[in-house]
Amino acid sequence: MPNCQLDHIAITATSLEAGADLVHEALGVRPLPGGEHPRMGTHNLLLRLGESVYLEVIAINPAASSSIGRPRWFGLDSLALDAASRLATWIARTDDIQASLAACSEPLGKVEPMSRGALNWQITVPEDGSLSLGGLAPALIQWEPGAHPASRMPDLGLSLTKLKFFHSEPERVTAMLQSLGMPGTDGLIEVACLSGGQSPYLAAYIDTPSGPRILSGAIL
Repeated sequence: MPNCQLDHIAITATSLEAGADLVHEALGVRPLPGGEHPRMGTHNLLLRLGESVYLEVIAINPAASSSIGRPRWFGLDSLALDAASRLATWIARTDDIQASLAACSEPLGKVEPMSRGALNWQITVPEDGSLSLGGLAPALIQWEPGAHPASRMPDLGLSLTKLKFFHSEPERVTAMLQSLGMPGTDGLIEVACLSGGQSPYLAAYIDTPSGPRILSGAIL
């Protein structure tokens, strides 16, 4: 049985500036520079949410080559020019990405090597670059041995206390989490039912120096 853990949450945006504005409005702080992903033509901003949990703002890098030979991850190619920034998906950490991928009840794509600066990892990416299960199924990530990236980020006093999954088929989400060996994860994860016709979304509950805040991925 896999033993996956929540690694980070991802905000998709048409630009890093737009994503940073959403984070500042919701949490009262601005994410810090991350780096570039050469294989995907993207770049990011980062914000620590715990010892081994963080928030990522990710967007297409306008300075990167427009021809990367494949769809970008996290559905970035399908974003409209005026699309609102939102909490789009999450990433689950594993020590055996192939076994976790095989065990997952939802299709997550294939395992690919990735890098950002000196960091290297393996991650699952759907071939069409889409968000699995509307963003409620994670990308799986396996970091190279060493300190977790969150431990290298400044601690600005933020902490993720809960990630809530909203879906019209909550039993499907629960089955997916169970297949990854992370049902509930000590209260960090909760699944809620949506009425039919509503798009699935995530909500992150985060303690900040200004009090508890909610970062929602609902499409309005």
